[in-house]
Parts: sequence; C-alpha cells; structure tokens
Amino acid sequence: MEPQLSYTVADSVATVVIEYPPKRNAMTAAMWRALPPLLEALAADPGVRVLVLTGAGGTFCAGADISTLQGSPRQAQELAVAAEEALAAFPKPTLAAVRGHCVGGGAQLAAACDLRFAEEGALFGVTPANLGIVYPASATRRLVSLVGPATAKYLLFSGELIDTDRALRTGLVDEVLPEGELGKRVAEFTRVLTAKSLLTQAAAKEFADGRTDRDGHWAERARASGDTAEGVAAFLERRQPRFTWTTSG
Repeated sequence: MEPQLSYTVADSVATVVIEYPPKRNAMTAAMWRALPPLLEALAADPGVRVLVLTGAGGTFCAGADISTLQGSPRQAQELAVAAEEALAAFPKPTLAAVRGHCVGGGAQLAAACDLRFAEEGALFGVTPANLGIVYPASATRRLVSLVGPATAKYLLFSGELIDTDRALRTGLVDEVLPEGELGKRVAEFTRVLTAKSLLTQAAAKEFADGRTDRDGHWAERARASGDTAEGVAAFLERRQPRFTWTTSG
C-alpha cells in the first residue's frame, strides 16, 4: 500500500486516516505536506463539524518515516511542525482515536488534537532523544500544557514508552476504552459534539488555547448567530436545539 492520508465525511464528522501499515503508519514527507491543505479544505466545509484523526489497522502512527531524516533532518522537522500547527489551528473540535503505537511524530499529532481517546494496550512515546533531535519548542510547550513539566521531561529525556494507564493518569489521554470499544465510543462522543453549538466550541477552543484578544470578536459572533436564542428556546420547549452557526459565519 502506498503511504497516504485518506478521509471520509459522514454525519458531520470528518475522519482522517493515516495509512502506511508496512511502517506502522509512519508519516512520509509527502504525508506531512498533504495534511495542512487537507485540513484547510475540511475546515472550510460547512458540512464538517468535528474531525477525528486515526491510523489504519491497529496502529495510530509510529512517527516520521526515519528514511526521510537522512537527507535534511531540519526540513523534515519543519514539515512535521507545519502539519502539527495546522492541526492545532483547526477551528472545530478534533479528536485523536489511538490504537497501538502513538510515538514520535504520531504523538505530536495526537497532542495537537483537542482530545485523545485510546484503546487499552496503546503505547505513547516522545522519542527525539533516541535520534539526537531537538524537539521543536512549539511541540514541547504543547506537551507541557497537557502533562506538566515533570512528565514532559520524563518523556523527552528518556524516550521511553508509557501505557494507557499512565497516559490517562498524566493527562496525555482523556479516555481509555477496552479493546474493541474505541470506535463505538468515538462515534457516540462525536454525535454528542455535533449536536452542540459550534459557536461555543470554536470560542472555547481559542480561549482554552490561550487566545486573549478575541473577546469582542466572539461577543459579536454570539449576538449575530442566533445560537443563544435557539438554545434558550429549545431548553424551554424541551426539545433538541438546532444550532446553525458555522466557522464561516
């Protein structure tokens, strides 16, 4: 199978799949390059309200294809950082569905998602020390924001893999599911997300990520959206709300 990123859109959920099973879904240079424009297209699609990132088969992503580091390690890292930042900037909720290995660049991508659900038996590792690579400052800050400085240093200094119990305890993942239950739980949770106000979610995402200069922007969007009136009306009428605001609104 040729390495690729594939995607489907169903029930307002875009699912992006990392596909390179012979190398545990390692990311090639072409795959890193393909991710930002794919995300841009999905962000602009009003039919997409949530994005799920996962890997083909039983592995999320084993990191960067090491053969891509032989020519220009710096260029390879720049491609990974650009893809990671594009994923972090996606304006709608994102969720990494993790099975198997989530290592190196795979861990970068998972950390750039808003949420991470993992199947029992998954393994997580941040492994630049194994290769003598300086982990990017942006990725390091994002890791620290998730797990705290002590655990981030443990992962970065040692390159050791941790299991789902430790990942859950340290905040690297949000939920751990029994084997065979991950897909069902992701489908269930994304249905919850798509039923809620994307206006609320988009503003909360910016604020939670540290944006401090957009209060007025979001106040204006809230006034113009109609979502608040619809939410209140639906609550009083004891029905499901029909929120209409999109990120292009």
